[in-house]
Amino acid sequence: MINGVGLESPPLRLEDLGLIGNCQYAALVSRTGAVSWCCLPRLDAEPVFGALLDAADGGVFQVGPASGVPGVQRYLPNTNVLETTFRSPDGAFRILDLAPRYFVQQRVITPTELVRIVEPLEGTPRIEVRCEPRLGWSKKLPERLESSDHIDFLGYPRPLRLTSDIPQTFLTGAPFALTRRHHLVLSWGAPPEEPLPALCERHLSETVRYWQVWVKHCDVPPHFQDEVIRSALTLKLHCYEDTGAIVASTTMAIPESAGSGRTWDYRYCWLRDAYYVLDAFRTLGHFEEREKFLHYLLNIAGGNPELDLSPLYRIDGSSDLQETVLGEWTGFGGEGPVRLGNAAALHKQHDLFGELVLALEPVFLDSRFESDRTPESLDLIERLARRALAVAGTPDAGIWELRTEWTPQTFSSVMCWAAADRAARIAAVHRPAIAAEMRGAAERLHHQIVEQAWNPGLGAFVSSYGGQTLDASLIQLTKLRFLPANDPRLRSTIEAIAGGLGRDGWLFRYAHDDGFGHPTVAFVICTLWLAEALALMGRRDEGRVLLERVRTALSPLGLLAEDYDPVGRRLWGNFPQAYSHAGLINAAFATSPTWSEIL
Repeated sequence: MINGVGLESPPLRLEDLGLIGNCQYAALVSRTGAVSWCCLPRLDAEPVFGALLDAADGGVFQVGPASGVPGVQRYLPNTNVLETTFRSPDGAFRILDLAPRYFVQQRVITPTELVRIVEPLEGTPRIEVRCEPRLGWSKKLPERLESSDHIDFLGYPRPLRLTSDIPQTFLTGAPFALTRRHHLVLSWGAPPEEPLPALCERHLSETVRYWQVWVKHCDVPPHFQDEVIRSALTLKLHCYEDTGAIVASTTMAIPESAGSGRTWDYRYCWLRDAYYVLDAFRTLGHFEEREKFLHYLLNIAGGNPELDLSPLYRIDGSSDLQETVLGEWTGFGGEGPVRLGNAAALHKQHDLFGELVLALEPVFLDSRFESDRTPESLDLIERLARRALAVAGTPDAGIWELRTEWTPQTFSSVMCWAAADRAARIAAVHRPAIAAEMRGAAERLHHQIVEQAWNPGLGAFVSSYGGQTLDASLIQLTKLRFLPANDPRLRSTIEAIAGGLGRDGWLFRYAHDDGFGHPTVAFVICTLWLAEALALMGRRDEGRVLLERVRTALSPLGLLAEDYDPVGRRLWGNFPQAYSHAGLINAAFATSPTWSEIL
């Protein structure tokens, strides 16, 4: 691609992208002013703008300087409203990008509209505007019908319209002088009806107010406040308002590392990942996400009496996720293949039963959730625990979704133990008749895990029963209280994992071949798990050092991907990644002093 000054554009980096959204849809906006990724009308729909995965022909909504010089991005304080500022010899201007979200009579309104406000700051900057959507994965160009103040793009299931007070002549890439504030709204469905400037200014002010009030209701630790707030805002954009689903990421097919071929579609609700996000929201003091997810989960479980659950579902609860390769798409930075769907939906991942019980546990042990306690949700906890006990110690793909031969994964069994252990606690209060049964089953499974997964030679619990390899997921033995914090086996396991899987100050998931070769980048949440575990074991200062290291990997906007290359110092994998931001929140609270120690 050649920009306005005849120079080849630099390759797109994740660090150059900002996320906006409103819990209905999300979009990525680059420092060049380009919306390079946006799926409408919901998070897992086909892309309207997909330049992220095909820079030449994926579709883009570009608003930027005629020179092509990138700008500087920031979020308006404590919001998901993105500001990109451009400066050049002829002047300066900024773009405010937002997905409207606000209250009307105590109802949250999330119109499927992308609002872009362009404002001159100094001089007379020259800018260019191009709105070039695509008809999803086909990459076909929609027919354009132009009117005096809007362009209709035809061929979509619902009307797609760009409404603007910029003259039509300048909406196709012709440079023009920016002399006053302009507005653009891309709408899916019903188009705007009120005057555009008033609509956009109202959307801006009310959306800013919504997010700033939401942040005020977040608990934050004394240290790492800015990082926690940005992570909280980012996690909220991964929640789909309509059903309560929580997506792993708003993106897909961004490779885990250069040339790896590890390109997965993460725009779905992993039941496991949802637990980690809900745990972070609990730490933040936000609970409505758990209430909505409970209804999402009851809907899935209601259609599956045997609880033969898939690890992931679409945000509407369906599971038609056949994995296919889109051969006509070149991939992020030319790094294909672009995979649609996810074959992990066909996996057996036994740990999810424990994570779901952990996600539901506060409903029955925290009096603030009394209104959400129903016979159906209590029955679900018992069913999940019984299913966990039935599959514990049997082969599965595990938390890392291995595409090699399955073996009994230690972490999966630990999570099955957690399901029975927490179900026993809940039953002691709400269903005493089964409390002793659950407690006894948990104790027997605990004994089995210790006997089968402890490796005396390595001085650690290992990835699978009778195995010889280390697994970073077992750092969570500390937080799960599988053993007391001062148990020498726990401490030895943490030390073995930190030493055996540590690379350049970062932690890898594992070191063995997983069917795609050996991992070459760190999995961000693993380092954050280690930071949290060290703090829980009384080594807060060591944990804080690790968290400071992760802080250096944050994008300029405070965002994290799934993976990090500590040698190339570059983020990789789907971006932003909910997992990573949930880990950051919990690690920050664990390694920070409490407010009572500060004030």
